[in-house]
Amino acid sequence: MFDVLIIGGGVAGVSCALVLGSAHKKSFVLDKKIGIIAHQKTSSLQEALFNNAYGIPPDTLGADLLTSSLTNLSVLYPHILQIEGEKVMRIEGESPNFTVITNKKKYTTKLIVVAIGYSNTFDIEGLMQFVAPHPKAVAEKQRIYLLNADHKVTEGIYVAGTLAGWRSQLTIAAGSGAAVATDLLTLWNNGIDTQSHDSIKNK
Repeated sequence: MFDVLIIGGGVAGVSCALVLGSAHKKSFVLDKKIGIIAHQKTSSLQEALFNNAYGIPPDTLGADLLTSSLTNLSVLYPHILQIEGEKVMRIEGESPNFTVITNKKKYTTKLIVVAIGYSNTFDIEGLMQFVAPHPKAVAEKQRIYLLNADHKVTEGIYVAGTLAGWRSQLTIAAGSGAAVATDLLTLWNNGIDTQSHDSIKNK
């Protein structure tokens, strides 16, 4: 049983995982089992080139960023289980007992973060009732998002990145994923507002 399972290995998903991972020494996170289904094949980063993203060197390829971000996650926070080569097909159950069914296996989890792209090919059974036209994308592109209130779709299910209704900018997607992570940390900390920061003083 995972405490949270992140679906998607792109910007929003990995950003969420990094913030959760960095909080692993907090007492209310020590026993938490966190996983990420690192599916990246449909990520828009596959063809991206970055010159205007804060903190990222110019001429960085999106495909390289996808690879390096998961490598960094595994090196910095090896306690987060990375599930590769699987695609989520269906979600069953309700909070706090969900079953996430991929093309290969089944996983149980208390919380879910959906952080995949906003393509209209989205087809995860159990979430289709939340699909609506994207409020900030050009209508002709037929982008979609999951209906949500401040990233929360329904009890126990969160959405991050473009699928949460945000525009397709790397820094926006990363911030969305981080925002969800701090919401989860706050939830685990009995509702007390929580962030996770590293510091050279505590290195």
